[in-house]
Amino acid sequence: MTDPPSRPDARKPRSSWLELRRRLLEPTADPAAVDTAVERALREMKVPVIWLLGTAQSGKTSIVRALTGAANAEIGNGFQPCTRTACMYDFPEAAPVVRFLDTRGLGEVDYDPEEDLAACEARSHQIIAVLKVTDTRSPAVAEALHRIRRRHPDWPLIVAQTCLHEAYDSPDQPHPLPYPYAQADWEQTVPADLARLILAQRSALSGLPGQGPVWWVPIDFTLPEDGFEPADYGLEALWQALEESAVAGLRARILADPSVRDVFKRTAHPHVVGYSLATAALGAVPLIDLAAVPAVQARLLQVLAAVYGVRWTRRAAAEFLALLGTGVAVSYGTRMAGRSLAKLIPGWGQTAGAAWAAASSGATTYALGKSACLYLQARRDGLSIDPEPLRKEFAQALRQGRNLIGGRRPPAP
Repeated sequence: MTDPPSRPDARKPRSSWLELRRRLLEPTADPAAVDTAVERALREMKVPVIWLLGTAQSGKTSIVRALTGAANAEIGNGFQPCTRTACMYDFPEAAPVVRFLDTRGLGEVDYDPEEDLAACEARSHQIIAVLKVTDTRSPAVAEALHRIRRRHPDWPLIVAQTCLHEAYDSPDQPHPLPYPYAQADWEQTVPADLARLILAQRSALSGLPGQGPVWWVPIDFTLPEDGFEPADYGLEALWQALEESAVAGLRARILADPSVRDVFKRTAHPHVVGYSLATAALGAVPLIDLAAVPAVQARLLQVLAAVYGVRWTRRAAAEFLALLGTGVAVSYGTRMAGRSLAKLIPGWGQTAGAAWAAASSGATTYALGKSACLYLQARRDGLSIDPEPLRKEFAQALRQGRNLIGGRRPPAP
């Protein structure tokens, strides 16, 4: 007779919370080891990869800036080489919710894109072809798209037609508002030269092989000092195309609720989501979450403290946990033990049990992160902290986290 598999004992609910408490009270714990675990978890989970394919100066960086809210300098410094001439930008860097691939500008002299195209095809979930609207001749982009669609006829494609203002009748002409390009008669409401250029580009790519859907999205992402309002003209249409294509749910991962105006909360949101997704991936592995998940959650709270400009000390960590209260502590520990027990149930534990465990790990991390934002904001503003709103935030965020983590995986490329 074989011995039954070992299981977490009845003390696990308490020990799980104590493990998180121990890690939170040690803010100097090595972040590099945790970041490595997060990177490995997210790699296994397949973070959505958006491939920006276009010529130089076509507006690829502006698209990344508009989608993420990151500054141009941050994006420029954030792209890391993944081949000799292609780069990857993780957002946020330590626990990304999305990755952007950028190849060298197609059509440049002495540049053979074959290696880059093969490497990017293998890892991308969505292609955004970026065409400057005044660029009437983009044979390199057209050729690349034809080759990709011949090999992947079902792949959806978004074509972003950029720099619209360069085709306006005068330099100070405003954007046509409301955004007209989703209407059937858009050609009658935009400058005639611009309409001609847009249609010419669409005609040039009308013969793309394959049956995958194509979204044509005219956009004009400028800087505030350029004087065009809005500076993110067409962003809503681009988001809609992304939601309808291969990366549904991306907007919720990157952006906080539109009603959230606080810059700190908006900056913190993708960090909270990224670490929540990482703990969801770790939480699907039997028993591993009892040690790994609290470490990742502790790392998230350190990152959030840096966003808010608050020192994450032993005293701050102890105060935050005390304000959350024993009810949250018991709930946290019970959930941790329940996840590991569920994954050990033969059959069910390896399928539905593992999925439930992953979602529970991610949702708990999301709730900790969101309640920490409330705590850190009060600390930053020098306000007294009422525990009741903090606990309500935890409970509400736990429900939101379950919904968010439930649809975490993008389709396979």
